[in-house]
Amino acid sequence: MKKRPGSLWLLGLILLLCPFGLLAETSSAGAGLTAADVEAFLEGLVPTQLAREDIAGAVVVVVKDGRVLFGKGYGFSDVEKRTPVSVDDTLFRPGSTSKLFTWTAVMQLVEQGKLDLDRDINSYLDFKVPEAFGKPITLRDIMTHTPGYEDYVKELFVTDPTKMQPLGQHVATHQPQRIFPPGTTGAYSNYATAVAGYIVERVSGKPFAEYIEENILGPLGMKHATFRQPLPKDLEPLMSKGYKLGSGKAQKFEYVIPSPAGALAASGGAMAHFMIAHLQEGRYEGVQILRPETARLMHARQRGKSPTMNAMCLGFYEESRNGHRIISHGGDTEWFHSDLHLMPDAGLGFFVSYNSAGKGEISGRTQLWESFLDRYFPYTPPAVPAVTLSDADLKAFTGCYLSSRRSETTFLRLLYLLSENKVSAGPDHTLEVDAFKAFNGQPLRFAPVGPMAFREVHGQGRIEFQKAPSGRMELVTAYPFFVFEKPTVVRDRAILLPVAIGSLAVLVLTLIFWPIGAIVRRHYGRKLELPDGERRMRRWTRFIVVLDLVLVATYATIVLGGLSNIDLFGPKLDPWLRVMQGLSLLALVGAVVALWDGLRVWASRSRGVWSKLGETLIVLACVGIAWLVLAGGLLHVGKTY
Repeated sequence: MKKRPGSLWLLGLILLLCPFGLLAETSSAGAGLTAADVEAFLEGLVPTQLAREDIAGAVVVVVKDGRVLFGKGYGFSDVEKRTPVSVDDTLFRPGSTSKLFTWTAVMQLVEQGKLDLDRDINSYLDFKVPEAFGKPITLRDIMTHTPGYEDYVKELFVTDPTKMQPLGQHVATHQPQRIFPPGTTGAYSNYATAVAGYIVERVSGKPFAEYIEENILGPLGMKHATFRQPLPKDLEPLMSKGYKLGSGKAQKFEYVIPSPAGALAASGGAMAHFMIAHLQEGRYEGVQILRPETARLMHARQRGKSPTMNAMCLGFYEESRNGHRIISHGGDTEWFHSDLHLMPDAGLGFFVSYNSAGKGEISGRTQLWESFLDRYFPYTPPAVPAVTLSDADLKAFTGCYLSSRRSETTFLRLLYLLSENKVSAGPDHTLEVDAFKAFNGQPLRFAPVGPMAFREVHGQGRIEFQKAPSGRMELVTAYPFFVFEKPTVVRDRAILLPVAIGSLAVLVLTLIFWPIGAIVRRHYGRKLELPDGERRMRRWTRFIVVLDLVLVATYATIVLGGLSNIDLFGPKLDPWLRVMQGLSLLALVGAVVALWDGLRVWASRSRGVWSKLGETLIVLACVGIAWLVLAGGLLHVGKTY
């Protein structure tokens, strides 16, 4: 469950380091895929990863043709006690991979006729989803991450169990704004998933965790798995500790308030049962949790931006690679990082989870999975005729791109704007996306294979460009739960970032040289010879400089504090948000005052040219901060964000 803005860290981990999938024509069919060979192969990779990235422990499970082929724990679940990870007993938090259980529950109720994928979800709820865009949200929209909600982070996670809220209360009071018409734009939504879980709760008449136990975990024999928070007494001792670094201190247990979006705790062995059930069209050891036709529908392509790119299924998303169609789901909490991959045509399932964030220098889980594929399903991409694009053609694709998974109406919008991905021209008429890097840290290069399509040089990754309804260019990657669109000029990171840095530099230097100037004048016995009116305005502009710096410091403290500890994004932050909102309003007024002062300075005969230029820089800095306030949504502090 990627809770950080936009996400941003989802962008950060998923987009930063995960290459893209591309269906291909030929590959081998799992040559040498034996338990002994897999064990030897992973023994050469996983322990090295843990040591290099400073990760405490991990679990890896591989299933094949209805049975567990390999499963093993690595490292420690409790570093201080030196407790080793057990594949069958140690519980990990798979984060958003938990959503697959929510989607499975929805499909169970669909096949029972209790839910309709294409019905307005308001018919299942006891609160109102406001009308927007003239179109209702459906469960199909939710399961394909196209309900149109902006991202939110408030009270996603808490570390104090007394702050937990009933699921119904949370979804009724934390509804984000809708920023896209339903069914049109992939925009990953934890909130919408929580709503789906609440619908399961209401329609079944049972608390969500209880429904999952009775209809999925129990039938599949997943004894070491639960959505209950706090953990049941018999499972609590089995829970792995979570770590930022394996060499650091154990962190507090993370309680997920919208539990259907990411609250599962499960052992690797338990996850094996779930993978086998989905690979066998809903069946596990004689128990059928989904009808075959329901499972096939759940796994089928539903919505995608292009027939040559990966698409959303119902809950799963395509992540095809090495010539095989793969359906997957990843997940992140603050400390746990997981991936689940199913390769239906090979009867293969792969689950990995780490109990530490680690150094974050590479995406260990992606490297592990792709190395596994390359060993057991080696593949050579088919040749593609070369396409030559002119510099002018390439220039149409370059620039910054804003993710559809973002905050649009709250103060967090600025963070997303400053985190836009940049597409630039690389060598030999290729393109580079700054977020996409190889495991060695070098940027991936994409060569044209069509007028608006590009494939990774010496790789399988693919990106495409399209014209959005707005008329601006849109970047489509292999991850169908978001897209990227070129922003307007006032929201372009290429402009905003220099404005932010330049304005901050001027403000800081002004604050530094203000007292220095006074000290120098006093030392040489010189006074600041200004008319009274100009002297007062000069003091006001210096006050505005201080106010703007306080605003920037307040915003940085709020955002960086929340990113380092998501538990801070809760009610206790609300008073500080109001302070920030007030400072933002004063900054706008201050920019007007500074402009007026700037005009007066240039009309003054008592100022020299250098004094006028200095005051002009201050005016521009104050206007720059005002621009950030308006473009970044700092005036908007609602009940949720």
